[in-house]
Amino acid sequence: MALSYQKPGLTLSVATEPQPDMVRSLQRHLRTLGYKAAGINGVYDGATERAVRALQIDLLKPPQKNAPGGISRYNGIGGGARVTAVTGTVDEALANCLGAMLADAGYAQLPESANSSSDNALALAAIRAHTGSVAPSPFVVAIVQQESSGQHYAVPHGGDEDAFVTVGLDRNNQGAPDEITSRGYGLGQYTLDHHPPTAAEVHDFIRDPINNVHRVYELLRTKFDRALVGPDDHADDRKAEHPLLPLRLCRYAPSDPLYMSDCVNCARAVHKVSITPPAPVYQGSSTRYAPTQYYSSATYMGIPDRADFLCDWPYAVRRYNGSGLNSFHYQTRVLRNLLSLGVEA
Repeated sequence: MALSYQKPGLTLSVATEPQPDMVRSLQRHLRTLGYKAAGINGVYDGATERAVRALQIDLLKPPQKNAPGGISRYNGIGGGARVTAVTGTVDEALANCLGAMLADAGYAQLPESANSSSDNALALAAIRAHTGSVAPSPFVVAIVQQESSGQHYAVPHGGDEDAFVTVGLDRNNQGAPDEITSRGYGLGQYTLDHHPPTAAEVHDFIRDPINNVHRVYELLRTKFDRALVGPDDHADDRKAEHPLLPLRLCRYAPSDPLYMSDCVNCARAVHKVSITPPAPVYQGSSTRYAPTQYYSSATYMGIPDRADFLCDWPYAVRRYNGSGLNSFHYQTRVLRNLLSLGVEA
């Protein structure tokens, strides 16, 4: 079945005459194929153009090692229907490639929710009710708020029909700023470096918000166990602030009902700091707070002091996000989210 915009001579772009029904269909396809972060509104805007450019880049580049065949296998569908340049415009050749991708049962498409508000609420309630000791749920809730604003699925509003799983698109290739280098999926924005995801990955943690957050718990605990004081890596901020202390899971004993659950009250009790650029990310560091491509502001007021916690989860939160300046922004915002949460039982 031909796509509505798969017609000889038809082009869609920011400069062509508005075609809201066709553009809405295009945006839906870009969402389910993993090229647009959000928005199905019928407007061929800058975000839609950038998604099209990202798709064209993938159609033109060699296959990924961990994704045999790559997206480029969909290029050249039919005689003369080959994408040859990154233009941000949808023409018949690109529409043919999109049609081939959508028709391929081996391409795992991203899911859409029939009731995203309800699904999101149920997922957050499940996290708050979680009583396991892998990682503290209040920190996980604060991470989820930072990663996806607590949304596993987008919530339709106004003229925007988007109810697909939330996706974070990283673009870390300075030589090709429109190229998508990795994607984070769902409530916890669990990241994959390959594309498209496998059918098993879609079924496991992309479609299911609870399984998605289980990945967050597991990864956060792995960072705590292995990336703060070894054996895989070390956290520079912890090394500078608590060089002699062993790892600290919680101020409370495992037998205490407050064990790894009273984090909000701990955040309220610790000393508060305010950060303005160019403050160093920790005393003695040459890395300084400044705006980045992901964080437009580097000014933070009344943030719980990570060094004042009687546990090491604030440091694990940063390593959950990686390293470098962006990870310090991330840590600071998660601690701010933690402070704003209601008291956890």
